[in-house]
Amino acid sequence: MLRRFFRYSMFFGGLWLGLRVGRLGALANQLTNAMVSGKRQPFWRSPAELGLEAEAVNFKASDGVTLRGWFIPRDSHDGTPAPAVVFVHGWPWNRMGNHAGNGVLADQTVDLLKPARALHDAGFHVLLFDLRNHGASDAATPVTFGVKEARDFVAAVQMLRGRSDVDGERIGAIGYSMGANAIMYGIPEVQPIRAAVAVQPVRVETFLDNVAQQTFGAIAPYLTNIAEHLHESFGSPPLRSINPTSAATQLGETTMLYIQGSGDTWGSLVDVQAMASATPNARPVVVAPSHDRYGGYQYVNSHLSEIVAFFTEQLDKQPLPRVKVYDNRDAEAQSE
Repeated sequence: MLRRFFRYSMFFGGLWLGLRVGRLGALANQLTNAMVSGKRQPFWRSPAELGLEAEAVNFKASDGVTLRGWFIPRDSHDGTPAPAVVFVHGWPWNRMGNHAGNGVLADQTVDLLKPARALHDAGFHVLLFDLRNHGASDAATPVTFGVKEARDFVAAVQMLRGRSDVDGERIGAIGYSMGANAIMYGIPEVQPIRAAVAVQPVRVETFLDNVAQQTFGAIAPYLTNIAEHLHESFGSPPLRSINPTSAATQLGETTMLYIQGSGDTWGSLVDVQAMASATPNARPVVVAPSHDRYGGYQYVNSHLSEIVAFFTEQLDKQPLPRVKVYDNRDAEAQSE
């Protein structure tokens, strides 16, 4: 009887272990696919539902990737040039944000149309668009968590500067997670960007290790090693090298506001504080009370007046005077 008990225990224990590893393996596969190819969430609402007019726009990044989005003109728009704010979503979201249940990890709905409406009402044009590999924009694998996505942000700003109704000297940006990384990598290429809000930017090494450990436990190092090598085989820079702290030093005149959740178990307040310390013109980091990563994302929607006030203060300023800096070659050319 005892021998039969142990035999059955081993059988059912092995069956349970096999099912568990199989379930985790399936989840690991879904995560790896989303890391490489993105995940295209459906659009679950429209600007019209909030009483907003939206112009469908498309434009190309420098590497030929076609990006698609909505240009939402400011309230009482009369055609005169006005400031604009670009929204850059996270992974694996789309221009509308994140709809709970459509990701690959535990998530919550994050509605980007809500802050877009607040900025529209305050007199700003707003651009919401899909990053490559997300929403309705073209595929261009792999996802690089801000590095190549910076090209998409740069293209968005250039598109806005080509419009007669946008004041190209008064453009701001707000990015979430991967989108925050993207604006940090992209801003130096399209200055002047007057102000930007970076909501929980990530050092990818921290994010990868935390998510893997909490999701997969003891087998996390094995799975992340496979995922990292597969990801690089598609042409991505090493995931552990993606750290926007290095880009923060190049943000120049842009006034940066960083927001980080206190209870974020995937990202790191220490990492974001390091980014802020490296930024030439940063406001104190806003530490949002939270119990998970999504609590930090929700800070914007629960503090809309603060976000609007930040952009109003920064984008209502007169453009900085342009001063030509002469080097020795300029002096030599003038003397000839």
